[in-house]
Amino acid sequence: MYADYLDGLNDAQREAVLATDGPCLVVAGAGSGKTRVLTYRVARLLEQGVKPWCILALTFTNKAAKEMRERVASVVGKPANRLWMGTFHSIFARILRREAELLGFSPNFTIYDTTDSRTLVRQIVKELGLDPKVYKDNTVHSRISMAKNNLVTHTAYASNHDVLVDDTKQRMGEIYKIYMLYAQRCQQSSAMDFDDLLLYTNILFRDHPEALARYQQQFSHILVDEFQDTNYAQYLIVKRLGELHRNVCVVGDDAQSIYSFRGAEIQNILNFQTDYPGCKIVKLERNYRSTQTIVNAANSIIAKNERQIKKVAFSEGDQGERIRLMGAYTEQEEAFMVAADIYDTNLREHCRYADIAILYRTNAQSRAFEETLRKRNIPYRIFGGQSFYQRKEVKDMLAYLRLAVNPNDDEALRRVINYPTRGIGDTTVGHLQELANRANQSLWHTIEDLRVQPAEAIKPTAVKKLLGFAELLEAHRHNAQTADAFDTASNIARSSGVLQELRSDSSVEGLSRLQNVEELLNSVKQYVEQRREQGDLDEPITLPEYLANVALLTDMDQDDTADDDRVSVMTVHSSKGLEFDYVYLVGLEEGLFPSPMSSGSTTQLEEERRLFYVAVTRAAKRLSISFAHSRMQWGEMQHHSPSRFLGDIDPQYIEADARMAQGLRSDRSSRPQPAPGRPLRSLAPRTHESAPATKRPAPSTRGNALSPNQVRPNMNVIHERFGPGRVLSVEGEGPNAIALVDFGPTGQKKLVLQYAHLHSANQ
Repeated sequence: MYADYLDGLNDAQREAVLATDGPCLVVAGAGSGKTRVLTYRVARLLEQGVKPWCILALTFTNKAAKEMRERVASVVGKPANRLWMGTFHSIFARILRREAELLGFSPNFTIYDTTDSRTLVRQIVKELGLDPKVYKDNTVHSRISMAKNNLVTHTAYASNHDVLVDDTKQRMGEIYKIYMLYAQRCQQSSAMDFDDLLLYTNILFRDHPEALARYQQQFSHILVDEFQDTNYAQYLIVKRLGELHRNVCVVGDDAQSIYSFRGAEIQNILNFQTDYPGCKIVKLERNYRSTQTIVNAANSIIAKNERQIKKVAFSEGDQGERIRLMGAYTEQEEAFMVAADIYDTNLREHCRYADIAILYRTNAQSRAFEETLRKRNIPYRIFGGQSFYQRKEVKDMLAYLRLAVNPNDDEALRRVINYPTRGIGDTTVGHLQELANRANQSLWHTIEDLRVQPAEAIKPTAVKKLLGFAELLEAHRHNAQTADAFDTASNIARSSGVLQELRSDSSVEGLSRLQNVEELLNSVKQYVEQRREQGDLDEPITLPEYLANVALLTDMDQDDTADDDRVSVMTVHSSKGLEFDYVYLVGLEEGLFPSPMSSGSTTQLEEERRLFYVAVTRAAKRLSISFAHSRMQWGEMQHHSPSRFLGDIDPQYIEADARMAQGLRSDRSSRPQPAPGRPLRSLAPRTHESAPATKRPAPSTRGNALSPNQVRPNMNVIHERFGPGRVLSVEGEGPNAIALVDFGPTGQKKLVLQYAHLHSANQ
């Protein structure tokens, strides 16, 4: 029926698609076509008569799930719409909404994003009278998140002596109280955060075996994408669901496991053969993305790691250029070199800027590149900016929609109780929160109680305003459950006063905010239309369905709406899953990449090397790697040596002069090796400490250095590292001046004169 799709597969891919019975581990190297394998494997199962609702396919992003579903639909048609295919969080949220009452939640529970969660933590820290500078909301939230990902509930946390001792050592001995109150408030608000979706699914299957049995029976075949990125909670759910039929197929690459800071455990994929004895192992080793040189260089890098599933990737594409290694004196010079090369590449190769990426280890590195790209008039896009759904006006509107579905949502209620301004001040809200805390109930229920039992702490005029706000929300509750989502959302936007408030601001910023709310309403309309296209639906698509979808989208998927011609600038972590023809991997220095956090741990150093491997394998045609010998840190110029990882690349794949190559080899041989790593499941949050400061090399003793304005073309100069040279040209002026200097045997160098410390050869 669908068998022609097999003709386009290589032997290993075909083997992975056809191995539909029993457990199967597909080790999929970078650019090896794993999405095609997953897609056709699903098609094969449907061809064999497996019902679509019996297939569970789990991914990490909505984008990946959407792409897979569309590909399956192109092969099998409408049955693709009935597959249980989506992200871990979306699938588990779907299960939890069905079984919510077993866990004491409403089926319409709210899903808190990271901003909501941190706001709640901040509120609790304030109520407990703790120092917010010590109990920072992001640190506390990360600690709670790590606990949940390891299936440690608030009660288990409070009774774990080792965890409490560890918290006390870090001067945060009250975290267990915060976690306890956080869990209680979420329950009162009928809300779950992202980590709760995993935690409560595990609790559901642990405490309600009849529910587990239903889903075990239903899902006869389970497929998991990016299995190396699963945490303990995700791993355990998959293991429980697959115990009955054992038709579990996982696809992943241990060499691309780079998210341990989020709780991902590489052991999940390394131990798959132990968990499923007799499982079939298929290795997808052919790389369809990169040149032979890039693939071979990546192999030489990852071969240095001890913990791995051995595979040897290969490419049948062009041999390709050798990896270019560029050394700069300063970070400004590095940025200048990269920007100049991007400009030349765009002209010489006739490529789009969108085919080019700059990758770095930390977001802080973007500044120098942003400044230089702007000066060169090179269009660029920084990844990791503010998501559309995190903009204030969008979150305000979403809060109103959330309250129409779940009025017990305290975070949403606090956000808009006085927006637009209706005379309900912070003092009134504070008294309301105290009443709610004493009664162990939501703010909504507390407002409702004021109808029959006024509170002394809240003035009658304030009570009237609170009840007026409650009536506004109550007017939309029925429609939210029964009417078209777009109609309901539009009515709420008008009656709440939000549209009127935004239209009253005629400034450019005000217009932008109004347009953002309009775009949000457009997204509701588009969702309704897309859902109708997926099947013959007579019932209206309601607001709860839309909110369930958008809540998951906001936290898991990067805003990828821009598709114009701009250079992509991002961290290596953000680049995973992407590919570019031309990649500039910058900042390859000790204390930067690898991160200083990894210097004392083999486990963490191996993850840093996997991160380097991921960066290298993003490149399809050309890879350029750069480093700076000195970089500004905490207001002082610090000396840096090239990264040890550069020495991991087989020299035959690098284009570098003999002096630079020799420097890399000698630097690597003198570097101490790290100690063994710490336990994988430690609850202690990782700290980001800076590398120890290193003294800058002593300046030359040839008198005072030339100022940038003193350097002229054809001048003979001396550089403390490159030696004597002749200035060929000077671009710019003042602190931004850059000189091109010919140093003879060591070649031509572009130097930022403010930091070059050139001396006249005539002194």
